[in-house]
Order: sequence, then structure tokens, then C-alpha cells
Amino acid sequence: MTTHETSVVIIGAGPSGLALANELGMRGVDCLVVERNDRVGYAPRAKTTNVRTRTHLRRWGIAGDLAAASPFGVDYPTDVAFVTKLAGPLVARIENASNCAPARDERYPEHGQWIPQYKLEQVLREHAETLPSVRLQFSTEFAGATQDADGVTVTLKRVDTGEAETLTARYLVGADGARSGVREAIGAGMSGTYGLSRNYNIVFRAPGLAEAHGHGPASMYWQLNPAMPGLVGPMDKDDIWFFMPTRLPEGVTITKDLAATMIRQATGFDLPYEVLSSDEWVASSLIADRYRDRRIFLAGDACHLHPPFGGYGMNMGLADGVDLGWKLAATVCGWGGPALLDSYEVERRPIHEAVMAEATANHAVLSNDLWRDGIEEPGEAGERLRAEVGERIVGAKQREFHTLGTVLGGCYGSSPVIVSEAAPTSPSDSRVYIPTSRPGCLAPHRWRADGSSLYDAFANKFALLCRPEAEPADVERATAQAGNVPLSVVHLTEEEAGALYPARLTLVRPDQFVAWRGDRWEDGLLDVVTGRQHETAAGESLRQDA
Repeated sequence: MTTHETSVVIIGAGPSGLALANELGMRGVDCLVVERNDRVGYAPRAKTTNVRTRTHLRRWGIAGDLAAASPFGVDYPTDVAFVTKLAGPLVARIENASNCAPARDERYPEHGQWIPQYKLEQVLREHAETLPSVRLQFSTEFAGATQDADGVTVTLKRVDTGEAETLTARYLVGADGARSGVREAIGAGMSGTYGLSRNYNIVFRAPGLAEAHGHGPASMYWQLNPAMPGLVGPMDKDDIWFFMPTRLPEGVTITKDLAATMIRQATGFDLPYEVLSSDEWVASSLIADRYRDRRIFLAGDACHLHPPFGGYGMNMGLADGVDLGWKLAATVCGWGGPALLDSYEVERRPIHEAVMAEATANHAVLSNDLWRDGIEEPGEAGERLRAEVGERIVGAKQREFHTLGTVLGGCYGSSPVIVSEAAPTSPSDSRVYIPTSRPGCLAPHRWRADGSSLYDAFANKFALLCRPEAEPADVERATAQAGNVPLSVVHLTEEEAGALYPARLTLVRPDQFVAWRGDRWEDGLLDVVTGRQHETAAGESLRQDA
């Protein structure tokens, strides 16, 4: 047998790659994370860590670390205020964007959090560095790969010296972003729409800006004025803000002096703005034609790109790392079969497509589109117009900031490792999440009598949830058949089970999605949901019985 220097090489130490590393490392699987940069800088990238992502951090034991890293505290209001400019009148306000309020909620164990992506990456990286089986190598870039039936030979190059090295791994994952070298290496193409808009992220220091306006704290202020529309908001301590204009001068290079002028024009406040960074990016809606070539996989922006409206991109990429991580770990540890890795693209692609459509719809209505002449006028006429426009804004933009239906409601409808009852559909309302224990959907969350989360009892394993009337003999058969498959047995009270868990037995995967439910345990079930027995007579029988 071939001896590999590591089980998995991960190219890219962004949220997708670090999530994958933490998932593997938690399960004792050795991996190397390679990153060409040091990931340090002002660029905000994403700023919304949603409830699902923080739930994954809870599984890894670091949700509290992210809360502690919040520059403004987790109680800071994540309202979105729509104003003509910071110096102008308020037109509308949408409260508690992305469910960031820390009050306990029955639907999820962890609230969302408004925090710069670089702080999330720091928390993920610091945790990965504590895991004995995870190694991180910075200032190193991907230079190529070849593969055969036994493994992947990966060529890496030091950025500073150009020195090359090769190593062998069982699997290679490209989490290396929009310009993915791994995607190019496997010949995958991207299709969709490039160039929906040209944008700039400008990060600046503005002492006194928070006190200068009278709109109260918010995570974002959408400025609707026709001269310089865009988004502005507090980003970090020391008076650091971000500004994203949604209309740019044609054919003009954005210098620091010009950026400061644009901020003055947009906000209406003439303050001594210190521009720290500015980077151009293009909003697109693109998806790879395949996510895998045998032992090489793609995750995150390497295989899907969409406009950053709705806060989906970083969170969706991190979820890719989780999905692929536990499946690779199962394969490396010997209890996952071929269909488990086959299920990665089958499960994730429909989720990506649905979220891309949602983000693109959000991108269709920007600050530029919300202005009305006369909206800044004082007196009764101006107030009446602002009320009218405000109502229209809330109707058009609420779906962008109240997204629980999309974040928690996506289901895996046709996976080879889920014993489906009928194809679950994507949520019809992106705002409303309706929990269900239908196979393929996220297991409904419950708070238990002792104050713990039901998810905590899953222990990052397969979890067999048993109603009080479940047959003890069925539970015994399940545990006896588990073998080396990690399995927790969780006994639900009648109150905990309620109407959300109607079957006597519900089998939940390590990623907290339901794999099967039924009133009697089925022989061969674990072989199907771990990918060891796919579309065989026994597996097909299970699907027909469901």
C-alpha cells in the first residue's frame, strides 16, 4: 500500500479551508493547510457570521471565542438603517438583521454575529493550531497536482524563495477562492453571469463619525442619495468603518484622496477621514461545472460565487468545509464508503444554486434604486414621502436581512446517503424557517430541561434520537450494528420530541442533518447512510419502505 505523507492537503486558509481543517482535526485526521498569504489586513470581506456557522463553532467549542472577539460586543444592535446620508433623515430601519440578537431562540442554539471575517478567521486558525493532527503552512502556494488510484502528488512553492516541494496525500481540496488554481488543475469551468456590478471595499478611520449622526447604532447604513449611494458602517474598534459605493465614477482609479472625497460626499460629514485600504471587486453569479475530479475536490468560492447581499457567501463556503470534512474523515477512518464522497456535490450544488438565486435577487435592488426626488425635504410632504419610500424599502429588502428560511431551511433532496421519504423542497419563503425532521433536512433544534441544546447531545457523531415509545430492542440492534461508525443514542422526553420528531427513531448525521426516520430499526441502514451500500437491494428496499 502507498504511504501518504498526510491524509488531506487543503489549499487556502480562509473560512472554507479552516472549517475543513477543524472538522478533520476534531476527528483526529491529519491534514496540511497551505496558504499563500498571512491573512492579515483591513479588507473586511464578509461581516455576517450567521446562526448556522456559529452553531458549527459551538460544535468545535469556539463559539464563545468568537463572541469574545466581537469589536462592539454581541449586544450591539445589528439593525440596518436606510438614510439619505448619515447627515440626512432616516427613511427606514430593519431590526435584528441575520438574527444576531443574543436572546435565546428555540430554533437554533447560537445567534448570528456581526464581526469582520478576519476576526472569524483568526478564531478558526487559532483553534486549528491547537489540534495535533492539523498543520498550517503560510507563504506557500499551490503549484500543481497529479493523481492516481492511490493518492495525489501535490507540488507547492514558497512565495518568498520560489523553492518547490512535493508531497503525497490521499485527497486534495481546493479552498483557494475565486481564482482557484486547484479548479484550473482539474479543468473545471465556471458558468453563469460575470460582472453584475463593479464595486469597491473602502476601509477608513473616522474619529467622531459615530457621534456625528443621530440615527443610533446599526451594523449598516444604506445611503440613498443619488450623488454617492452606497453602504457604510462600523467595522472594528478605533473608529474603523467600511464604505461600499454602489455607483462608481466611470474610468476613474480610486485613490485614497478620491476615496475620502467620496466618503464626505456620501455621508454629508466633512471629517478627517483616513483611508486604510481600498480594493476593487466584481459581483458575479458563477458556479463550477463540477466540484470533483476523483481525489481532488473544490469548496467555497473555488466552486461558487455570487453577490454578497444576504450574507451567504462566507457562511456557505464554511458549510462546504463541514460537509466535505466529516465525509473525508469517515473515508480516511474506514467507516465511510464511496457513495459518501459522491454525495458531496449532489448535496451541496442545489443549496448553492438556491442561495445564488436569492443573492442575485437581493443585488437587483441597491441604494441607487431607492432614491426619490423630494425625500430629503423638511415638513409634512417630506415626511409623507419618506414613509411611503420606507414602506417600499422594507418590502423589498427585508428578505435580504431576515434569511432564516434560507439559512436553516435548505434540504438535501436527492442524496445517495439519505433515505428520503419524498423529495423535500427548498423554502418558499427565504425569511421563514419551518423545522421538520424529514430526512434530508436539518434536525429541529430543541432546548432541553437542563438548559443544554439538543445538538450538544449529538456529540459530533451519528445520533439516534429515540422517542419514549421506541423499542429497546431496536436501539440495541442499532448500537450492535454500528461497529466503528461513531453513534450516540439520545433519549427524548415526550416534550422534547413533540410534533417535530414524530417517528419513534430518527437518525441524525454528524453535520446535524436527518439521514433517516422510522418506527423500527432497519438492518443495513448504517451501510446506506455511510455510503458503504449504495443502490443495492437492501438500500433500495429501505428507500421503498420509507
